[in-house]
Amino acid sequence: MLQHQPVQGASWMLSAGLAFAIVNSIAQYLTITFGLPSTMVALIQYSIALLVILPYLRTLGIRNSLKTDYFGMHLLRVFIAVIGIQLWLWALAYPVPIWQGIALLMTSPLFATIGSGIFLKEKVSMARWGATLAGFVGTMIILEPWADNFTWATLLPVGAAFFWACYSLMVKKMSANDSPSTMVVYLLILITPFNFLLALPEWQTPTDINIWLLLIGAGAMTALAQWAIVKAYSVADASFVQPFDHAKLPLNVLAGWLVFGWVPPGRLWLGAAIIIASVAFITQWERKR
Repeated sequence: MLQHQPVQGASWMLSAGLAFAIVNSIAQYLTITFGLPSTMVALIQYSIALLVILPYLRTLGIRNSLKTDYFGMHLLRVFIAVIGIQLWLWALAYPVPIWQGIALLMTSPLFATIGSGIFLKEKVSMARWGATLAGFVGTMIILEPWADNFTWATLLPVGAAFFWACYSLMVKKMSANDSPSTMVVYLLILITPFNFLLALPEWQTPTDINIWLLLIGAGAMTALAQWAIVKAYSVADASFVQPFDHAKLPLNVLAGWLVFGWVPPGRLWLGAAIIIASVAFITQWERKR
């Protein structure tokens, strides 16, 4: 039985948010400053993360975790996740400011609500539909599609959120047949071959030692973030630690300001507050149900 340790749970979730903020800043710095293709960043970053997290995978029992009757579904699930990753890194490379990208990325649970009603045939209440609609109003406030400086590249994080929502729905559907360890092992093993195929068309082997140091740092931080999330949910109730995930917004805003000097406009906080409130409502609704 889970022993609820709130301080540890909050600390691990905040650590994950900080690690992701560092990863995002490194990825954006590599693509903007060194011109490294985002596909190469994804390939090397996640390959290093796989090597770092390999000891953890061994504790799950890799051979037993690989047993499944739904390999094709796992293949599709990971491919969808990779598309989300590539869209996100493409947005950072454009560059879409981190403050805008991370806020738009937080719309993923809203897409998941729509998908659960349409594809999983779950009954979605009017209250959840209302919260989802409110969340997209917050998205429009951040995007400002009516402004003169609006570019279609700002929709890339929304696309990433959509694909990650699809990934989450597949995990939800497949968890009836396969264990969480099977989900984790197939994700981390299959993600590198997919990233390799996507990186081939614009292959660029880094030669600068500084690039490699940054990539190794990004990979290690990616593994740390994944590990911290697992630890957070293992030591505290999910309903308690989930709100701390929203700390990734101010942490990424801080990282964007420190690295690039980006200062978000006031509309970010209004739009983000609406999105966070919508996601929090949907999460609480699901927990009570």
